[in-house]
Amino acid sequence: MGNLSTVTFEADAIKIQEARHHDPFSVLGRHPLGQSIIVRLYLPHVETVAFAGGGPNIARLPGSDFFEYSARPDELPAHYQLVWIDKDGGKHNGYDPYDFGVQLPDFDRQLFAEGKHWHAYRKMGAHLHSVDDIPGVLFTVWVPNAGRVSVIGDFNRWDGRCHPMRSLGGSGVWELFYPGLDAGCLYKFEILNRDSGQVLTKTDPYGQQFELRPKTSSIVVREASYRWNDQAWMDGRGGHDWLHEPMSIYEVHLGSWRRDADGNFLSYREQADQLVDYVKNLGFSHIELMPVTEHPLDASWGYQTTGYFAPSSRFGSPDDFRFFIDTCHQNGIGVILDWVPAHFPKDEFALARFDGTPLYEHEDPRKGEHRDWGTLIYNYGRNEVKNFLLSSAIFWLEEFHLDGLRVDAVASMLYLDYSREDGEWIPNQYGGNENLEAIDFFRELNSVTHQQHPGTVMMAEESTAWGGVTRPTWTGGLGFSMKWNMGWMNDILEYMREDPVHRRYHHDKLTFGMLYAFTENFTLPFSHDEVVHGKGAMLNKMPGDEWQRFANLRLLYTMMFTYPGKKLLFMGCEFGQGTQWDFSRQLDWYVLDYPRHQGLQSLVKDLNAVYKTHPALYRHDFDHQGFAWIDCHDAEQSVISYRRKDGPDELLVVLNFTPVVREHYRIGVPFEGDYQEIFNSDAGVYSGSDVVNGLISADPIAWMNLPHSISLRLPPLAGLILKLKQSGSAAKAAKGPI
Repeated sequence: MGNLSTVTFEADAIKIQEARHHDPFSVLGRHPLGQSIIVRLYLPHVETVAFAGGGPNIARLPGSDFFEYSARPDELPAHYQLVWIDKDGGKHNGYDPYDFGVQLPDFDRQLFAEGKHWHAYRKMGAHLHSVDDIPGVLFTVWVPNAGRVSVIGDFNRWDGRCHPMRSLGGSGVWELFYPGLDAGCLYKFEILNRDSGQVLTKTDPYGQQFELRPKTSSIVVREASYRWNDQAWMDGRGGHDWLHEPMSIYEVHLGSWRRDADGNFLSYREQADQLVDYVKNLGFSHIELMPVTEHPLDASWGYQTTGYFAPSSRFGSPDDFRFFIDTCHQNGIGVILDWVPAHFPKDEFALARFDGTPLYEHEDPRKGEHRDWGTLIYNYGRNEVKNFLLSSAIFWLEEFHLDGLRVDAVASMLYLDYSREDGEWIPNQYGGNENLEAIDFFRELNSVTHQQHPGTVMMAEESTAWGGVTRPTWTGGLGFSMKWNMGWMNDILEYMREDPVHRRYHHDKLTFGMLYAFTENFTLPFSHDEVVHGKGAMLNKMPGDEWQRFANLRLLYTMMFTYPGKKLLFMGCEFGQGTQWDFSRQLDWYVLDYPRHQGLQSLVKDLNAVYKTHPALYRHDFDHQGFAWIDCHDAEQSVISYRRKDGPDELLVVLNFTPVVREHYRIGVPFEGDYQEIFNSDAGVYSGSDVVNGLISADPIAWMNLPHSISLRLPPLAGLILKLKQSGSAAKAAKGPI
């Protein structure tokens, strides 16, 4: 044993010492040698090593960091233990990682290669794992173009020579079981590209926890340690149909909703205490979180994700995030996560050119790069990449009990020429601009998530006229639950910016949306995108003096809550945030010291209450039977009126977009009887001028193609919601179809 045993081993030893051996298990560990076995170790930071339990020392091969021992076949146990002294004098003991066989079953490898392993996150990455009752961590990573992959971490001095991984052949997957490691250790993968010789250091694509930025190491997590208390919510969710239930969403950026007295982030657990109470008090049904998937740059707001399986460490641990969601559910609040499968950043430590080649992205920048955003585009045609994203979606719904995903930038995925000039994109095989691979991805994404987790929602941020976004996949649609109605949002905000004296010339902006309102399942969004990049706060989009700006905003919200579609409002908009959103500081909570801001917040709370307690406002959001115009033609006075219906249950909505009180304004109504004003955005409690209506009796005067009519006093820049008072013959009449 005084020399390298064979010429072959000498060649292998050089490769291992230089960290470029593609198959270290063929050299290290125990191997038959004639009638004996030989144990070979490569320990670059070790002074001496011996078998545990008083066994013999293992001889160092002169001039190297290799150790070698020849033994009888029955001399060593099934898995031998070692004791070693490092070069700093520290004493250690443990099992040899190279004395263990392949751990990832063929079945998992096959599913992964086919892009059908929905729970790949349970196998890929780093997981606590036991072999023959020996605990440790199993590391697994997909790196098909590597000549060598090593696990590096705080357990091996970040030295890629110490723990090279095993290649699992044509699957492109590499693995290593490291006995004795536990949760909490830091790690990365060191990758040698087999062609260029480039060495890269990468975080784990499937990592479930990361260090706090600017550090980027992955952290081994202890799985299934949280005990949920939301069983009642989860049991009910499977049978829940949000399409026909109220959905009022409060969009939140956790880093800037509120901060502590020193300006620091609130933790997930602190948010569970403060944010949940706030949202519950205002009556929202859901919280939508801007991306909390791990990301290095605060200024990206989370949309440049590097950790697709990890809640951001900015706010605490994965179990802290589970506590937040658990608390939401126990308080009757659903949680939707903003999820970003459209692109990823170019940070060298993450997915970009992961193995020295464009692995997750397309090689050709005409398909693989968003120049506007400085990001890379996923290769949706590659099974392993598609599997990565599908598994991420399932991960958040299953492991964190999320109630849905809002899929960001869908339009950028659907069109090959999105934000590109001629010559900057490549047509599909048929010569068109549709991204056929992304279309297939969306259909599979929505089919799988709805099948695996019934009752969850998949919401598309899609801004074009692409047909069938929310139609079933079997009819040729993309299969999303809902889609943001960007057309309605843009039209109504353009209209509201107009001085009321000019609104008569833009009346079509109010009414055009109904021409396509039921072509998709729409959500009406006033999101973060409308209050950044110089667009100003919602309040400051409104014309007029301060009173008119608040009245306009109260009117706008009244329209949103009574118009067909689910509702979404970005944080701060509910109380009239005074400036446009700034991610680096908390909202302007101080403005709630002023009555008009208090009034606006109270209005949103009351609108949520009216919305949630009247099925006419939500039951038929996505079909014609839930809506009918009373009058959409009164451009001269800038007034619109409509009916929201759920069978015999019906509400009337009248919206006056001028600062003029309209006396004796007559509208048609479907039934005789007395009508009650159940909501008025001009009420004094909201800091309005308190022009209100009492009980209004219908006149037997046909009007606007309806058999009866009522005369109203329309308050300035305000919306009314009216309901037939159900008593006597009026209640009986209300049951008749009209």
